[in-house]
Amino acid sequence: MYNIDLPRRAELPTSEQLKRSTIIAAIAALVILVTVVLPSEYAIDPTRIGRVLGLTEMGEIKTQLAAESVADAAADTAAREGAQQPPAPVAASNATPTVSQAPQPPAPVAQASGAPSNTQASAAPAQTGRSDEMSITLKPGQGAEIKLVMAAGAKANFSWTANGAVVNYDTHGDGGGRSISYEKGRGVASDEGVLDAAFDGNHGWFWRNRTESDVTVTLRTNGDYAELKRVG
Repeated sequence: MYNIDLPRRAELPTSEQLKRSTIIAAIAALVILVTVVLPSEYAIDPTRIGRVLGLTEMGEIKTQLAAESVADAAADTAAREGAQQPPAPVAASNATPTVSQAPQPPAPVAQASGAPSNTQASAAPAQTGRSDEMSITLKPGQGAEIKLVMAAGAKANFSWTANGAVVNYDTHGDGGGRSISYEKGRGVASDEGVLDAAFDGNHGWFWRNRTESDVTVTLRTNGDYAELKRVG
């Protein structure tokens, strides 16, 4: 068996060499931490090198997604707790001040507060349901959620706009221990379509303002739902 020759004492690094190598390694690790790790993971870029390399944007996306994930989880928890109690009709006087009924056709039919109303969409056949409009103002970094109380299979037409700005959004539903994500988007100015409830519960939208200015989101809905409410 061949035995490796042991190094001579003169070939071993001295204490000064070991100390110098340790210091160099520590400095290199610190440089990597400041210029690569912090910008790419936490969007912290004290040297501005991360922005030049495109790492800071990566970190901003990661922190943004993490914050929105926490906010979505909190909103879903609050919505599930609210869904455990049967929804009660809400009188117009108790509605959020920013909620206003959309314009109704001539000769509206009087009805009890909270009950579905008959509306007619322009240039479309008459349909049974309600029409609502709600506006919310989001400060930079703030998120908010609006939900429709819907039965399984119910449909609601919707359109929302950030009024010239952009927001991140998540269209989802929850109720009865179930949850579903319909659609998500980042930096979107507006959206419209038909919300088709997959199950009984609360279905709607979560928006977050990632700009540096206040953003007002206006939501208009029409269709088969029992209530429109802000839950977060």
